[in-house]
Amino acid sequence: MADVATQKMIAQLRTLLLLTNSEEQVAITRQAQARTDAVRRELAENAKNSRARAERINGALRSLGGTPDLVSPVLGRFSAAVKTGAGQAQPFEEALLGDLALEHQLLDRARYLKALGEAADNRGIVQLAERLETAHAATVEWLTTVLAEDAIGGPAALARTPVQAVAGAAIRLGSLPMRTLAERVNEAFVQARTERSRISEAVTQTRQTVGELAAGAREVFGASRDSGLARAESVARRDGAPKTAGTLHKARAAAGALKASELPVPDYDELNATAAIAAIRKLVKAEDVRTVVAYEEAHKARSGVVSAAQTHVADIAKATVGI
Repeated sequence: MADVATQKMIAQLRTLLLLTNSEEQVAITRQAQARTDAVRRELAENAKNSRARAERINGALRSLGGTPDLVSPVLGRFSAAVKTGAGQAQPFEEALLGDLALEHQLLDRARYLKALGEAADNRGIVQLAERLETAHAATVEWLTTVLAEDAIGGPAALARTPVQAVAGAAIRLGSLPMRTLAERVNEAFVQARTERSRISEAVTQTRQTVGELAAGAREVFGASRDSGLARAESVARRDGAPKTAGTLHKARAAAGALKASELPVPDYDELNATAAIAAIRKLVKAEDVRTVVAYEEAHKARSGVVSAAQTHVADIAKATVGI
């Protein structure tokens, strides 16, 4: 009976090792999506802690007579790299739900391992399982909070990659009456293309280096995009299409393309960092916080303001999901 119990614990430890190495790779990959330096440091610490947990799991395997596992680390990291790479083509929330499923499996297996250890009266295994359970429960809570942040309008601790942003936008736009949307956007971009040509010619005449030309092109693209969206929203409101106008307004807000006068914080451009943080903390709607953060990131990009805003949204999100 003891041999059977030992074999069960070895089997769970091997699976936990594979999943833990996957977890480490996910944490490394997600660092590029961290919205703030604080979140980036937290993810780096998570990756470091995952490596430490993998070492402890390997040690427990050896203590039970299991052979050192040299394949699982490679398989775990490879499978996670494939998973996170594929996740970039998914909407943001789907990628995070995949991460959450991984953490739930680690948490549930840690609890099962603890039960096996208690049944076998193996205190070392029980202690390891308890440490794993604590770590994964905390990560499950963190990921649940990030998803809740996104659900209530953000900004979430993790930002969308460009591909995820496009995937999400495609889904949102797909729900609109496409003929109406196309008409509004086409009308707006006729004007935007004319303006872009004029600005592009001026940029070409004044920029002297390739680097300056590239920077100028980015500015032109951004300006024409913003003016095009603003024009499209105006046309939609004029023609009595409030749903389309609302969607376009949200797109402008997400891109940080609103005017300062449209922000939910009066005279925002006049506020220093301390005053801006205080004003943001008074906002009760996560969507309003998201709007201000997008504007901040597109203009002054003060890291302290963005970090404080994200913390405020996390508190709102936790209250929403009862954490």
